[in-house]
Amino acid sequence: MNLTAPGIPTDPGIPTDCSLPDWLQTCIVNQQQLANGDQLEPPVEVKSNNALVCQAFEFAYQLHRDQYRASGEPYICHPVAVAGLLRDLGGDSAMIAAGFLHDVVEDTEVTAEEIGERFGEEVRRLVEGVTKLSKFNFQSKTERQAENFRRMFLAMAQDIRVIVVKLADRLHNMRTLEHLAAEKQRRIARETCEIFSPLANRLGIGRFKWELEDLSFKYLEPDAYRQMQSLVAEKRTDRETRLKSVAETLRQRLEELGINCIDVNSRPKHLYGIYRKMQRQQKDFHEIYDVAAIRLIVDTNDECYRALAVVHDAFRPIPGRFKDYIGLPKPNRYQSLHTVVLGSAGKPIEVQIRTLEMHHVAEYGIAAHWKYKEADSSSNIKLTAEDEKFSWLRQLLEWQSDLKDAKEYLEDVKGNLFDEDVYVFTPHGDVMSLARGATPVDFAYRIHTEIGNHCAGARINDRIVTLDTALENGDIVEIITQKNSHPSLDWLNFVVTASARNRIRQWYKRSHRDENITRGRDMLEKELGKNGFEALLKSAPAQAAAERCNYPTVEDLLAGLGYGEVTLNLVVNRLREAVKAQQPIESQPESHDDAIRAAVISSSPRPATSDQKSPIRGVEGLLHNIAGCCNPLPGEPIIGVVSMGSRGIVIHRQGCSNAESIPGDRLIPLSWNLPESNGGVRPQTYPVQVKIEVIDRVGVLKDILSHLSDLKINVHNAQVKTFPGQTAEIDLGIDIRDHAQLEHTFNQIRKMTDVLKLRRVSQAD
Repeated sequence: MNLTAPGIPTDPGIPTDCSLPDWLQTCIVNQQQLANGDQLEPPVEVKSNNALVCQAFEFAYQLHRDQYRASGEPYICHPVAVAGLLRDLGGDSAMIAAGFLHDVVEDTEVTAEEIGERFGEEVRRLVEGVTKLSKFNFQSKTERQAENFRRMFLAMAQDIRVIVVKLADRLHNMRTLEHLAAEKQRRIARETCEIFSPLANRLGIGRFKWELEDLSFKYLEPDAYRQMQSLVAEKRTDRETRLKSVAETLRQRLEELGINCIDVNSRPKHLYGIYRKMQRQQKDFHEIYDVAAIRLIVDTNDECYRALAVVHDAFRPIPGRFKDYIGLPKPNRYQSLHTVVLGSAGKPIEVQIRTLEMHHVAEYGIAAHWKYKEADSSSNIKLTAEDEKFSWLRQLLEWQSDLKDAKEYLEDVKGNLFDEDVYVFTPHGDVMSLARGATPVDFAYRIHTEIGNHCAGARINDRIVTLDTALENGDIVEIITQKNSHPSLDWLNFVVTASARNRIRQWYKRSHRDENITRGRDMLEKELGKNGFEALLKSAPAQAAAERCNYPTVEDLLAGLGYGEVTLNLVVNRLREAVKAQQPIESQPESHDDAIRAAVISSSPRPATSDQKSPIRGVEGLLHNIAGCCNPLPGEPIIGVVSMGSRGIVIHRQGCSNAESIPGDRLIPLSWNLPESNGGVRPQTYPVQVKIEVIDRVGVLKDILSHLSDLKINVHNAQVKTFPGQTAEIDLGIDIRDHAQLEHTFNQIRKMTDVLKLRRVSQAD
């Protein structure tokens, strides 16, 4: 650490093995000179708020000063490196400040609110979007990972710079991955390859994508990685000589025709790209011709096509190996002309032709919008999911809240992030990009949900085709709609896009609930038999099985079974588990069908004993009340407090601050009576107050109330607080049966797209 830099405390106890980069030292020195009253221009390293960058560095420096990485180097080296990557991408001062601060909320006691107070809401939003949810409790690593990505994508929708900061963080972590245990290396590398590298590709940040892929390749398949390194190195001298000769020939031809060639160079293909092409095409290394390519950079689009003519005149083109990504850009806005020709040695050579602006977009992707277009920092904030270039992000957010299972969500995210390889046209000539293997149904839902819901047939290139026909590049697709047409469950067998699959399920869920319940009931009755079936559906094990399948009621479970959201085998297994949990071991039947039928007997109403008349064991015959400060629920640990007035025993949640101050001689240990079947009587409910932070938009309260209605949750009060330019707060009073129902309700509400935070509040808070 350069301890002599102005603004940095000179503490001889701080390690000195992390030197500040020149750009950061320049910022610090410049800021110190400005503080002394010198009249200077803003530093070229950071064109906007230089003071913000310096303050963020010094704040992060102090917070991380006693922390070290697995390599043994001071932890501050990591945020400094992340901030440097963001600076190289042309990020503004808020992004660079977020690079310094991205770990402080997770690794120190500093809160996001304090970040906002010190550095502004823009920096707070970026830091909070990147921060992992390590302080939350999840049932599994998969659930934690899914929730992390849900919130990250939501933050991206508000400000796309969040993911750029996260990608810089992940890239530096991958560069220093050798210091971790082998198992952790593989886990992080796999996540990088499956999520973050495709994200970098979606944003068009080629320089991040290639390095992330190669580093992941290094740890996931080390033997293949070393083999590719060796193969590429062996032919390097011969390849460079051959490419240099071709480059000189092309430069001379272009100059003769008056085409201004800004640059002619050869670029090596990254190792993972070569390896993946070998695997995909089942070829050996010597059969891959584009291990390196010639890149021509010219001034204008017109000169790109003129240069292409020069290339094809100088060298023989290989038929079928020309791609025009200028007229038909990739989904991530990549543009270039690609052609393959036979070089002077008779070996194929790939040539790429593009303008300087196209080259910047290919290297920096979305970052090119603020690095190369002279835009002020405010224009960055407008790069949200509303922009057409981020339609993939908007589609991702549209269906992510409907997926209940964390594993299914992660699989759909991975599928949605990878390259969209098929380009097709609408009858009006608009280009649509879809996943490889997409069908007319996928196409219909990409245009609009209602087009998909009323799809009756399709024409491809003026020919009637079946709806499961796979689309090919260049197809002109026309969807035939009819007012009375509707989705078919059979479509789920051939659609390939997550958005189409989930919209089909949503339609069946909303439009055919009664039919789905009947279908699910018939499926279950056929499996279990009619004997005692109706009583079984009203039993406690059936309700427990529904909740285990993430449905609030048995009817919802039957509906899910009817439209295919849950399998028959899973429902039967959950019923068996619920019955076994309620029966003594020695009386458990041998077969699961017998066990399920036995649940009908155990669910019959029983005479209530004196212990069962009160939901709380230990207060029988005594005056008692539920504490309004903490509102305990059945299933939560409780404690009784003998009141000094006329309230008798007041029941508090254990840990309630009001109960903790009470002397021990006034405390009574209590517990909840186990719930029993109540013979159809509506179960007792308890009031719970919750606070929800949401994205402020029209209809968000209505959507939350509708979701609670679907969960059979009564809302007894609701209040909304809005703040200009910020998120909104919703205070709800709901009636809850027990702690398990509260947890289930919270889990369902948290999955809604617009919900940012959700917590239970009480008077004791």
